[in-house]
Amino acid sequence: MIIINNQISHLKNEQNYIISHDIEVHNLTYQIEKQLLDMETGQRGYVITGATNYLEPYNSGRATWKEYYNDLYTLISDNPNQKQKLSEIKSNIESWINVSGEPVILLKQQNKMDEILAYFDTGKGKMKVDEVRTQFKIFRDTELELTEQRADRLNTQNRALEAGIYILLALVCGISIGSALFISNTITKTIRDVIQSIRDITSAGGNLSHRIQIRTRDEVGELGDAMNVLLETTEQQSQLKTNIAEIIGMFQGMTDVKLLGQSFLNTVAPMMSASYGVLYLRCRKGNGEQYLKVASYATNLDDIGLKTVRIGEGLVGQSIMNKQVMELNDIPEGYVRIASALGQAEPKHLIIVPVEFEGSVIAAVELATFGTFIATDRQLLLDVSHSLGTALDSVETRMEIERLLEESQVMTEELQVQTEELQVQAEEMERQQEVLQHTNNELEKQNEVNENKSRELEITRVEMEEYTKKLQEISTYKSNFLANMSHELRTPLNSMLVLSQLLAENRNGTLTVNEQEYARVVNSAGNDLLVLINDVLDLSKVEAGKIDIVTEITNVTEIPIMMRHQFLPLAEQKGIEFHVEMSPDVPDVIWTDEQRLYQIIRNLLSNAFKFTSEGQVTLSISMLDDEDYNRYGLVKIKGSVVAISVKDTGIGIPHDKLDLIFEAFQQVDGATSRKYGGTGLGLSISREFAHLLGGVIVVESEERVGSTFTFLLQLKDEDSHQLEPLKLHSESAAAAELVTFSSSVIAKNEPRLTEGEQSKDKTQFPDEDLLFKNKRVLIVDDDIRNTFALTVALEQAGLDITVADNGQECMEILQREPSFDIILMDIMMPVMDGYETMRNIRKLPEFEGVPVIALTAKAMKYDREKCLAAGASDYISKPLNMDQLFSLMRVWLTS
Repeated sequence: MIIINNQISHLKNEQNYIISHDIEVHNLTYQIEKQLLDMETGQRGYVITGATNYLEPYNSGRATWKEYYNDLYTLISDNPNQKQKLSEIKSNIESWINVSGEPVILLKQQNKMDEILAYFDTGKGKMKVDEVRTQFKIFRDTELELTEQRADRLNTQNRALEAGIYILLALVCGISIGSALFISNTITKTIRDVIQSIRDITSAGGNLSHRIQIRTRDEVGELGDAMNVLLETTEQQSQLKTNIAEIIGMFQGMTDVKLLGQSFLNTVAPMMSASYGVLYLRCRKGNGEQYLKVASYATNLDDIGLKTVRIGEGLVGQSIMNKQVMELNDIPEGYVRIASALGQAEPKHLIIVPVEFEGSVIAAVELATFGTFIATDRQLLLDVSHSLGTALDSVETRMEIERLLEESQVMTEELQVQTEELQVQAEEMERQQEVLQHTNNELEKQNEVNENKSRELEITRVEMEEYTKKLQEISTYKSNFLANMSHELRTPLNSMLVLSQLLAENRNGTLTVNEQEYARVVNSAGNDLLVLINDVLDLSKVEAGKIDIVTEITNVTEIPIMMRHQFLPLAEQKGIEFHVEMSPDVPDVIWTDEQRLYQIIRNLLSNAFKFTSEGQVTLSISMLDDEDYNRYGLVKIKGSVVAISVKDTGIGIPHDKLDLIFEAFQQVDGATSRKYGGTGLGLSISREFAHLLGGVIVVESEERVGSTFTFLLQLKDEDSHQLEPLKLHSESAAAAELVTFSSSVIAKNEPRLTEGEQSKDKTQFPDEDLLFKNKRVLIVDDDIRNTFALTVALEQAGLDITVADNGQECMEILQREPSFDIILMDIMMPVMDGYETMRNIRKLPEFEGVPVIALTAKAMKYDREKCLAAGASDYISKPLNMDQLFSLMRVWLTS
């Protein structure tokens, strides 16, 4: 009996070892893996949202995982192989913390999102976590094998015990055999049940609902009772985790807070056997906060409870104020009644849980039941409340983003409507001018017929003056309106073009190919709108006679280079040939307005490429000979004439529409379903510019064969200010207005930065980083969109940026920090505008030599002269071309 007792004690010790050691080993491995997952989840949440509360699980996991590791290491100290595996797991966890966890959090704190995205693209952190999971699985599989080995060994010892008992009973007496067999079976059955239960606990698909039947009240019975308690606890924890996972999974894909709240109640109430439930969500109104009932369970929103709750009002308000869970076990009679189709009754137990996010309560949940909420119910509600708070905040944030996006789309549509209204108003003003011109002609005829009627003539003269005054006023109103609209349109365009250009360049490599294409589309659309604004302004200034011609030396040899550079990519894209030809007798330089000349050529080439889908486009530059005079129907003059022709193999122009194409807003295909886009201003502006330069544009075309537009320009020298105008004597050109050089032509000696010179300028400063490195730039602009766009672009070039919102703040900054290398000055600002600010800067001796570049969204007459007179070193109009701005900055930073 002593031997049997010792053997039973040994078996009990073995069983207790399996229960206390093996299960604890499994629990500790799961705890360490859970801490690692908490750290990874917290780190990703912090990186995505920037909310510091996401670091709580990260910091908690980092602080406690080693404690579980040390306990686990102590338990397996007798197994060198498992110790080696556990040490490798520890090394990988520490490696993840040092390589992925801490560095990524530090990058997020430094707002280096590009580096974070680049790191996540490598997948190093995920690979390390997956490796740890694999190591844990191998570790637990090994422990499971060891547990099974111990269980097998226990079975072997049990069988040995059975054999000993059988032998002992056989030796003692035959009578005791039956009793011994009964006792042995009772003990071994309990032990086998315990072993099977241990296997169920350690396996993933084990039956946790099985319970051990207790047949004795000895140590074996106590072992069975302990195992039943363990099974009950494990089953409850498993069910709790399953419920939590189901609720959290329900949060995915939710886009409305009310739907999220209702889905939450519909899911959690049956799990807790709740018969009633409501959810209150925070709603800010004015300076106060209140909580609005947005979801309910087993009741309508209006049936039971308050619609809104303030902080401290009632039990819900008190729970929100204290941030504490409140429970009522003895609910007062009449507090609330829960109804069904068969009847109604009062609940017995009530629980209120505040839902927190980032330290503030954003919602509250109230549940009631006819029975009693058990501990696992309370634990379930507490565990999912944190995830519910995060989900509610995420959905509210997403809804706010969608609202802002809708507002942005509405603003874009309003901008488009304003642009269309601007076009309509411009057309209306043009029609008014035609009416006034017609009236003027009628008055002139009446004046010739009624020369002897002095009194009527005087009346007519007064009327003419009044009409002329009205015409001038209308022209002034039109010019001012277009100037103001230009400023209002160019200001948002500036930031849009600069930022979209930066996104399209993708210098940090953070955008996908599609995202880069989206940025290029936005930039292209903005440039199209800018071209439309410039065309309307140019046409208005030409009609109002407010265009000055700046005559300077123009390098003709650069024209082929510039045109090839600009239009060859377009030709390759459309699959057509592009040829540029220049006769050797054409002079290298001529005197004319280079900007207007290039604009005419670009307009003609743009039209040619637009209406040509196959074949070729040819740009030719040659001198006019006697045969060409006859060909173009040009009256012979003394000076030389250069012919700049653009020939295409496009759709051609019907003869009855040759005059129509030079009218503003007119095209050959003018229907609403027309195939080709554009405003119809290019040729109209080109014709007016040609007249201002003392030339004419003639067109030869055959429908479905092609067209040839030729710009005939009379050459002049440096001292020529008035030239004999070119005249066409053919009937087809008789209706064209002949315009001589305007008397307002100005020959300026100061240089102007052309596109060619910009290109040359870039080659003079190959090391742009060294030129701009640590140079201090002061941006003075009241529009935050412009300052943001400029700051991003200039900082990428290595410049140190300081921003002033107006001229007064600029002067205050300069008095504190006089060490700026260059100043970028907006013109239209509150408090103190750009003109006054520049004059005040030039009064300070220490800033006499500091370059000041004026930035303005107005593009009307005399803007450049006014800026230079106020003290600007140079001038550039918005929207800014960043390449041109960088070129100007290079010039002035090295001068």
